[in-house]
Amino acid sequence: MSGKGRSEARSVARLGAVQALYQIEMIGADTGAVIEEFLEHRLGETLDGVALGDADRELFRTLVAGTMAERDDLDDMLAAVLAEGWPVERLEAILRAILRCGAYEIGYCDEIPPKVSITEYVRLTETFFEGKEPGMANAVLDKLAHSLWPEEMEATPPCPANSN
Repeated sequence: MSGKGRSEARSVARLGAVQALYQIEMIGADTGAVIEEFLEHRLGETLDGVALGDADRELFRTLVAGTMAERDDLDDMLAAVLAEGWPVERLEAILRAILRCGAYEIGYCDEIPPKVSITEYVRLTETFFEGKEPGMANAVLDKLAHSLWPEEMEATPPCPANSN
């Protein structure tokens, strides 16, 4: 798979993972059952009006299972970087799913550079929100990445927001 194709497959996996996490939280579904449902019926289809291409199925499975397994720790990590007075539970459910998934990727997926994860989850946030939420996601995930990976986050310059 080409670099662009792999990147797109990973983006699709992230979108699917956020959708699966949202479904698990909203209806209290079993994590394993939701993962299998997405792998068999949803990935490669249309989710929320977005036609999905091929997904990195292993990344999808890792993100959903890992986020659910580490949810309490992820919530603690997020609470430490959220503004005072903004507990994780106060966040809208889809934003909570995005931030948990992003925090899992930053904290547990060593092979993915944190700056890539931040960019991907900010873009995901932009697909669901038009207000201040993408900026909030960027700030929260950036602060988390700086606390977990200070050398890596300081070693490379930030990507310009509007580069071509």
